[in-house]
Amino acid sequence: MVRLNDLINYTQQFMQVDRHKDYCPNGLQVEGRDEVGKIVTGVSASLAFLQQAAARGADLVLVHHGYFWRNEDPRVVGIKRKRLAFLMERNISLMAYHLPLDAHPEVGNNATLGRKLGLVQTGSVGDANLVCYGSLEQPCSLAAFAKRIETALQRPSLVVGDLDKKLKTVAWCTGAGQSYMEDAISLGVDAFISGEISEQTTHLAHESGVAYIAAGHHATERYGVQALGEHLAKKFALEHEFLDLYNPV
Repeated sequence: MVRLNDLINYTQQFMQVDRHKDYCPNGLQVEGRDEVGKIVTGVSASLAFLQQAAARGADLVLVHHGYFWRNEDPRVVGIKRKRLAFLMERNISLMAYHLPLDAHPEVGNNATLGRKLGLVQTGSVGDANLVCYGSLEQPCSLAAFAKRIETALQRPSLVVGDLDKKLKTVAWCTGAGQSYMEDAISLGVDAFISGEISEQTTHLAHESGVAYIAAGHHATERYGVQALGEHLAKKFALEHEFLDLYNPV
């Protein structure tokens, strides 16, 4: 067991929260019991996730997508009320890390996705260094690389570009990172990976020659929160379980 305040203080420093201007509060969002013995992690704090986490004995849930986003309705009504009531009635804490979890060099979404796909990272650019870039361990065609991503993430990707194109260099940004396509073009990489795609992304890909791979918002952001949960479990001798609730996005 670890005291909740000790866990929060450590995680705030480890995640370098002060380096980021975010759209939501990072760290403790709902306070539960004073001590934590088991952490359950997941991508988003949906009610279904909370219900399964509680059934598995969570003292604290840790997610990438939490609550209290900028410009959202601040009233505690409807879906928000049900989620908060569920946590508070069971005295379960909620921690959430958004941009700090995307960008963290060790347990971040970008770092862990790169390792999952066998990419060798050489640097990062963009807001808060959210766009990573590097190279493939072995060059391959766009078709072969897309197949590798599908196998690794267990989800088909939407691919824009010449499937026969040989890839050597790649940039990536998990989640809704399609707005960074122009950063990838400026880097001169062969392909850019993100989670989602917008209408204009296809035109940028065709006109620049930089292939675009939309591999899924949820699918690309499953690995950072797992890595953070495992890190905290090892650091404080806690039990940790990751829940991957199906999401086609």
